[in-house]
Amino acid sequence: EHRQNCREHTVRESNQARELGACPRESPSFCSRFTALTISTEPRSEHGAKDGAVGTGQGCANAGSRAASAATTALFEPDRDGQTPQVVVLVGAPGMGKTMMVRKVMAEWGEGTLHEQFDFVFCIDCKAIALPMEASVADLVSQCCPGQRVPPRKILDDQKKILFIFDGFEALGFSLVEPKAELSSDPREVKPLEFTLMSLLKRTVLPKASLLITTRPTALRSLGQCLEGQCYVEILGFSAASREDYFHRYFENPNKADMAFRFARGNKILYSLCIIPVMSWTVCTILEQELCGKKNLLECSKATTGMMMLYLSHLLKHRDRDNPQVLQQFLLQLCSLAADGIWKHKVLFEEKEIKDCGLDQPGLLPLFLNEGIPREGEDHGNVYAFTHLHLQEFFAAMFYVLEDDGEMVSSLGRLEKDVHKLLESYSKSRKDLNVTVRFLFGLVSQKSLEYMDKIIGCRISPRAREELLKWLQGRHRGFSHPGQALKVSEMDTFHFLFEMNEKSFAQSALGRFTDLDLQDVKLTLYDQMALSFCIQHWDGLGCVTLQGCSFHWQDPEAELDASVPRQVSSQDRCAEPLFSTPSRRLQWCQLTESCCAELAALLAEHPGLARLELGDSSLGDSGVRLLCEGLRHPGCRLRVLR
Repeated sequence: EHRQNCREHTVRESNQARELGACPRESPSFCSRFTALTISTEPRSEHGAKDGAVGTGQGCANAGSRAASAATTALFEPDRDGQTPQVVVLVGAPGMGKTMMVRKVMAEWGEGTLHEQFDFVFCIDCKAIALPMEASVADLVSQCCPGQRVPPRKILDDQKKILFIFDGFEALGFSLVEPKAELSSDPREVKPLEFTLMSLLKRTVLPKASLLITTRPTALRSLGQCLEGQCYVEILGFSAASREDYFHRYFENPNKADMAFRFARGNKILYSLCIIPVMSWTVCTILEQELCGKKNLLECSKATTGMMMLYLSHLLKHRDRDNPQVLQQFLLQLCSLAADGIWKHKVLFEEKEIKDCGLDQPGLLPLFLNEGIPREGEDHGNVYAFTHLHLQEFFAAMFYVLEDDGEMVSSLGRLEKDVHKLLESYSKSRKDLNVTVRFLFGLVSQKSLEYMDKIIGCRISPRAREELLKWLQGRHRGFSHPGQALKVSEMDTFHFLFEMNEKSFAQSALGRFTDLDLQDVKLTLYDQMALSFCIQHWDGLGCVTLQGCSFHWQDPEAELDASVPRQVSSQDRCAEPLFSTPSRRLQWCQLTESCCAELAALLAEHPGLARLELGDSSLGDSGVRLLCEGLRHPGCRLRVLR
């Protein structure tokens, strides 16, 4: 009865808690939304916790550790040697799902499906603790479970049946080096709260109770100083299968879930970022809004940069907005570090670099960079890495457009805000700068300027827009011979314009070109969206050539049996960009029979279409019959059919 009473209270509190991200609609129950996380389990000695390197949070487990996809949170189960850990440290970067994991533990325990060895589970939210105050362990127990009818002294009698959870250890902020004389061994002794909490962590009080501690990597070193015999579990994020599972759990409509996931899967940047659970939530939240009232995502107006900005605002939602200058200065230095690293192919930064840049601010640094503890024998201090490479590329792009007051001089002292140099380097040899350049286009859109200023509190300079426009207008001239029509033959141009998503800018950038000529490109749904956006705003487009290209609606990683006829082919849904083209010629577009109804309508509705070459298409007899219906229409002005 006592156990059930405390469980009911725990589940009730868990249900009342705000879900991560606070979706703008009524969310499904937490347990139905929870998705398996990939974790790496590694038992460590005190020495190992101090000197062993922990992962940098870029999705890779350390050598020698066990990586697995955890659908449940059986964190206190016996290991391969039959040993059951008493202390488990759950490590993860911001947004990786540590609090979600804690909530899942509480829910499973409350339902009686897991962790049945515990009669009582008490969760202490370290971020909500107000210091200074005084309390005993018994006081903490009463506060954690105020509705229980069991006296605290009776609860504490059987220590092995108790689990204490410390969620967000890094937020405690007090010294972990306390004199042993200040620690308590009596759970009823009232002491300053930091001494009481330290007594639990150092196990001078209730030494047989179990502990679950969640923390960011930045606090591992200090935490290791006060623990013994702990087991480390690092959250590595969503696996490929879990990402798809999360999308289907998020959306109530399976068709929308399928469409949203394929959209994300087709955008390599977004799909890679979705390894971070909170980024998956960000993408789903935006796509849900885009799909509301729309039939498909070809009308989606949110590109990758918009989703990154929403993710950034989520990271910063708890910061102090009263001093925007502090954030602006921090971001200036952070972006400088990111850009310097991108130019040098560098993802790990030494502790000295962090301090020299003025980034050693505990309230901001852990939001963006993970701290890795160096291995034994290395003496250069801690190393840091951005939570994800694409986040580093995003901040590198911000470096070129984030406004400063002219007084800030980068401590790196070597990098200039030269947009022209960045673009020319990308054109000539540095194709690895593609993502940074794409983010650059997105950041200088009018919507981005307003969002960054009003929501995040940072000023973005629009001065780079003219430089970007000149570069796009000039980059394709080298691909056209004198006297020939000017053609666009690089898919990245459409990605860049779609990232900015401004009609007038796209018209200006494409206005001097007459031909679209892509060869041997597998067009994902995201590619098709970018292509569709540009074609709709390309008034001077005269000829479309897609030789050897293919339109993909299916997941590009899915295996398709070539011997089985394709039912609704990719091209059925995704050749739409071609059917909105104002061009005079369509050639080498690998159309199929299922496209012919739309093609016939195109012939009737676009009298400007004069030339149609279908030499590489598989129309079939019924497809040709449909095509002939379009040819008979009085509005058809086709001159050449091949």
